[in-house]
Amino acid sequence: MMIGGRTEMQNKLQTIEKLFLYFLMAAIIGWCYEVFLEVVVYRWGFQNRGVLFGPYCPVYGVGMLAFLLCFGKFAKMQLSWRVRWARPILIFLGCGAVATLIELAVSYLLEWTTGSWPWQTYADYAINFQARVALSPSVRFGIGGVLFLYLLRPLFAKITGLMSEKVLHVVSITAAVIMGLDLICTVLFKLFL
Repeated sequence: MMIGGRTEMQNKLQTIEKLFLYFLMAAIIGWCYEVFLEVVVYRWGFQNRGVLFGPYCPVYGVGMLAFLLCFGKFAKMQLSWRVRWARPILIFLGCGAVATLIELAVSYLLEWTTGSWPWQTYADYAINFQARVALSPSVRFGIGGVLFLYLLRPLFAKITGLMSEKVLHVVSITAAVIMGLDLICTVLFKLFL
């Protein structure tokens, strides 16, 4: 079926490519955030905070996609002025809960596949569960979800919207190949070293 001179398949492909670039941008911002915490806040010195070699933390990309799926329409929904004030609070609570569940699931997955998970420092937090999740990061993830849905999402949409169909395709395929190779190298490195 043609929609505005484009097939439905082309529209779906373009949506997938944009979502992948959203994922990548969120993963890079997440990596920068983690490195900032390590170097500036905790003063532990630089350490690659991602599970892959590249400057990205895929769990942030997954979280962002989950926020978009769970709360994207709600964040844009027209509400009466009487309840509009509650929306950011509900999104904050929802994003904090979703991110905590993702972080918990990923910690089990990483422990199963690699023998550990990178954020075992949660043992030092006053309120934590098995050093896998903690209240303080959950609050920060809730804030991050609000910032993403209200500030970064429109920016990401503008960036991807400025790309022609061909540029979007080339950039997303190139980034996917680089991340795929990084994943393969990381797995091989962990298996053989």
